[in-house]
Amino acid sequence: MEKRSLDEIREFAEDRFRKSVLFEGDGFASFVLHFMPGQALPAHRHPGAELEALVWEGSGVFTVDGKETEAFAGDAVRCGGEELFSFRNTGDGPCRLYVVLVKRSAPNGDHPG
Repeated sequence: MEKRSLDEIREFAEDRFRKSVLFEGDGFASFVLHFMPGQALPAHRHPGAELEALVWEGSGVFTVDGKETEAFAGDAVRCGGEELFSFRNTGDGPCRLYVVLVKRSAPNGDHPG
């Protein structure tokens, strides 16, 4: 078993958002993204994977395939890896997202790649 405290992981920077990896394994990764006000995660995809993101602290806007959705601490989103995904901290203070990225299983049960 491994244990990490999200409350102890705070890596904000003025120049750009930061990423702190919590756990990585065969076919998955979990990490925290740290955003100061106005900072953004550029639009991107994760083909062959599923993404779940929880707003741990602060607020912002998720954009998935062009549709904007406001989110606040305690809100979670899920999207497929083929969807174009981005996030922007629109709040007045820091924002942290807890993210889990999981590769989808192939039809035979194997993980792709």
